[in-house]
Amino acid sequence: MKYETLAVLSGFPEEDPHGAVGLPIYAVAAYGFKTLEEGAERFASGEGYVYARQKDPTGKALEERLKALEGGMEALVFASGQAATFAALMALLRPGDEVVAAKGLFGQTIGLFQQVLAPMGIRVRYVEPEPDRVREALTEKTRAIFVETMANPALVVPDLEGLASLAEEKAMALVVDNTFGAAGALAKPLRWGGHVVVESLTKWASGHGSVLGGAVLVRETGIWQNYPQFLEPDARGQVPWEALGPRCYPERVRTLGLSLMGMALSPFNAYLLFQGLETVALRVGRMSETAHRLAEALKGHPKIQSLRYPGLPEDPAYPMARKYLASGGPMLTLDLGSEEAASRFLKAIPLPKAANLGDARTLLVHPWTTTHSRLSEEGRLQAGVTPGLVRVSVGLEDPEDLVAWFREALEGA
Repeated sequence: MKYETLAVLSGFPEEDPHGAVGLPIYAVAAYGFKTLEEGAERFASGEGYVYARQKDPTGKALEERLKALEGGMEALVFASGQAATFAALMALLRPGDEVVAAKGLFGQTIGLFQQVLAPMGIRVRYVEPEPDRVREALTEKTRAIFVETMANPALVVPDLEGLASLAEEKAMALVVDNTFGAAGALAKPLRWGGHVVVESLTKWASGHGSVLGGAVLVRETGIWQNYPQFLEPDARGQVPWEALGPRCYPERVRTLGLSLMGMALSPFNAYLLFQGLETVALRVGRMSETAHRLAEALKGHPKIQSLRYPGLPEDPAYPMARKYLASGGPMLTLDLGSEEAASRFLKAIPLPKAANLGDARTLLVHPWTTTHSRLSEEGRLQAGVTPGLVRVSVGLEDPEDLVAWFREALEGA
């Protein structure tokens, strides 16, 4: 089935006792057992439901839909994209391990690496997300390669297939933040060889800026045989790889992130995200068309020092975008040359200024003073953030209205 069909038909429980056509919300904390033996079996096997912190039927439906849309063997949902990233990495890394990460990551991801992973004894090296540059940065301690489908906000699109091939060669996981891939509507990194996808569902999956959520998706792979935590006996005396095979990694993510750290997604949020996914392809398609129209209308404008949009043939990301993305996408950036010019532009344009993405409304933000403000000046510049940069998440407004507003605001800048 095609993406749009899976988006509206996948994930529903096989049977509902009341014949519900939509997805029920299971607003329940705990699930009972009829016998001692049934309870023991659920705890031992992990099958069925025990406590909503680990999983619940509404969240499970969302996981099944995400698996269908992105081609994963397993999916797990979390309270936010940041929680999903942390859980995915905690299941992979130990003190002394290293990660090679792309330059230009989302500011809060860099913050997670610097303020959480570093004190835990995990080092992160930043390089350009090109296979040759990544290869040069690898050491015997490297346990993962971390990139974004499209850098936030630099809009660099890495060679996912090349990086996946390198990761396989070096027996380590390629972890891809697919937030900008819009839950598979724009990009599917697992299909190109990525081992793990992390993503914020708060953005295009939700579509209305009204709910937080995140996910970890995994494809079937034997890469986990190269990680000691999956070859050592666990608390039950079982060797995870021998007992679970490729599912040993997602089960460790569930145990650490949900059961032990409690970063669970609310059933109400799971319900809203499940519904949001039904229209994500339609929204992203329309937004991408509008973003392309806006980029074409603004390129060469005398008030814009530089414009980035991966759907333009002259953009540096265009070759990789054509290979890995379904379209040029709904994101673009404008560099107006200075913080003062950016401030005047943002004051002049009648659109929301917010740090979110993927909303039905066009959202603008100044990363230098917001999303990346906690980084040093050098760190911001390394991430592709300049004082005059404005990030634009294109919404569902009429394209002609947007073009007119942008042109009028640029005159004021």
